[in-house]
Amino acid sequence: MPRILVVDDDKQIVRLVRSYLEKEGYQVFVAYDGETALHIIRHDQPDLVVLDLMLPDKDGWEITRLVRSDPTLIKLPIIMLTARVEDSDKIVGLELGADDYITKPFNPREVVARVRAVLRRTGGEPTLSTILELGSLRMDVTRHQITVDNEPIELTVTEFNLLKLLLEQPGRAYSRVDLIEKGLGYGYEGLERTVDSHIKNLRKKIGVDADNPAYIETVYGLGYRLRN
Repeated sequence: MPRILVVDDDKQIVRLVRSYLEKEGYQVFVAYDGETALHIIRHDQPDLVVLDLMLPDKDGWEITRLVRSDPTLIKLPIIMLTARVEDSDKIVGLELGADDYITKPFNPREVVARVRAVLRRTGGEPTLSTILELGSLRMDVTRHQITVDNEPIELTVTEFNLLKLLLEQPGRAYSRVDLIEKGLGYGYEGLERTVDSHIKNLRKKIGVDADNPAYIETVYGLGYRLRN
């Protein structure tokens, strides 16, 4: 039974989301502030976090930053939940490592659907070949491990799935919509440029110089491809 942590200082929202998630069979933890959320994340190890951006102590951005800086937590999926609708806010959250973004007001069924989609990507079925390689870049799909020049690289779930898609067909150009639909499995409600944030993070992690990427090329007017 997947374990979900719901973090929001609005107790009514927490009760609503918890109710819908529990009806779908999920085990739900709740927290109303950042410190409690971090304690639960570190000690109860949930499978996914639904995290409100605006909290009374540590905000969602800070919590995401702390989680992504911890090697033991870097793969923990995070869905941000917030009333802030500006694209810039969403992009900052995704650049920090959030896997999805839901704006208030929302339909609780949407939260359940997004949780299900992210968890599906987290435990997705491996490809026929469990090892994908290109140059010094090596991905073990089954073990969810990445190495560059035999050095381990830590990726978020979203980054891993995007890179996996690119590695499966090096040289193929993918549009941003393709990367969202085929790599992530759902739409970002028109926020196609959030893919740019994830690609930017990937380039930093798998290449020495993000401005002159060794692997992921920009296909101007379309999207991205992996050099073959």
